[in-house]
Amino acid sequence: MGNASGGGPSVCPIWARCRLSLRAPAGARADKPLSAPPYDTGSRDEKGSADAMANSLIGRDMAVDLGTANTLVYVRGRGVMLNEPSVVAMNTTTREILAVGAEAKRMIGRTPDSITAIRPLKDGVIADFEATEQMLRFFIQRVHRRRYFAKPRLVICVPSGITAVEQRAVKEAGYQAGARRVYIVEEPMAAAIGAGLPVHEATGNMIVDIGGGTTEVAVISLGGIVTSQSIRTAGDELDQAIVTWMKKEYSLMLGDRTAEEIKVALGSAFPLPEEPEAEIRGRDMVSGLPRNVVVSAAEVRQALEEPLHAIIDSVRTTLDKTPPELAGDIMDRGVVLAGGGALLRGLDERLRHETGMPVHVADNPLDSVALGAGKCVEEFEALQQVLVSEPRR
Repeated sequence: MGNASGGGPSVCPIWARCRLSLRAPAGARADKPLSAPPYDTGSRDEKGSADAMANSLIGRDMAVDLGTANTLVYVRGRGVMLNEPSVVAMNTTTREILAVGAEAKRMIGRTPDSITAIRPLKDGVIADFEATEQMLRFFIQRVHRRRYFAKPRLVICVPSGITAVEQRAVKEAGYQAGARRVYIVEEPMAAAIGAGLPVHEATGNMIVDIGGGTTEVAVISLGGIVTSQSIRTAGDELDQAIVTWMKKEYSLMLGDRTAEEIKVALGSAFPLPEEPEAEIRGRDMVSGLPRNVVVSAAEVRQALEEPLHAIIDSVRTTLDKTPPELAGDIMDRGVVLAGGGALLRGLDERLRHETGMPVHVADNPLDSVALGAGKCVEEFEALQQVLVSEPRR
């Protein structure tokens, strides 16, 4: 090799072979993913060159917000690179995966008997292990193009109230999907870091993360969760409340996707200056034929009242369990809303009205959990303490 004649130790033959095998042929693409940096083997020992080789082959570290509604993947040094619905379409007889993500979501409610479009996570935890593992593998490979044997370190977000068995299932899915090491971070902690709260300071920070399957309410201080509550009432429950209400008031059957569209277009938690209306199409339960009805935002708010009350109640309960010193801090700093549910119009106003606390919506509520988990990946050593290596007792 180049510096065999120099005074340093000779190059490790395995590394030499690797260097030769990694050299691209003439005319190859310029962006060689596997090319090793030109290390000065004369000034380093064999261990150093072996480490360099390993680092060139090992995948980039990733953080995954494995949500009930959406899965986001954050890649170290690149940011959020994937944001797809957590939906898998599979053949019912062969269990073969046909589509994942946005493509599979379009199939919900429109599939023949031989195909089923499922959401492998329910209420924030894994409901179908095999489908979750396939979905994770698909997303990791999509982000990790060209690195066929890359094994990244994964940080996966989980709800704070899950059991040790459910946590083990998440870790196992990560390992099966090709990770070399899986770390767990609790969603409220990740959301707080992503929202820019000073979690390591000796002050109380309150985060309310309203996702698709769970609502996480937590008070955080000195890099740990002081008190928290996780309830399985969130975005999906709001959709279901609209379906139930339309069935009762108008005898109209709606699909889950239509209910979600109504929630986004008309949903609110507090009276608005202008109450818009929309025409909704569904199936009449009496005649069995399609029918249109006009619904106002006030009616949709009435439909959402029960699940919203459960979410507000969980915030009250958490405040009730908070030590007085931290409660004083929260009164000064306010409550931060994150997750997709934070985008519901008037929710901050409603919480302010019900609790008397200042309420702020995070800058990027949909991505805050992924960004917080991503920060754990970027500053791995500094934020090691927020990662759960063993289930909390």
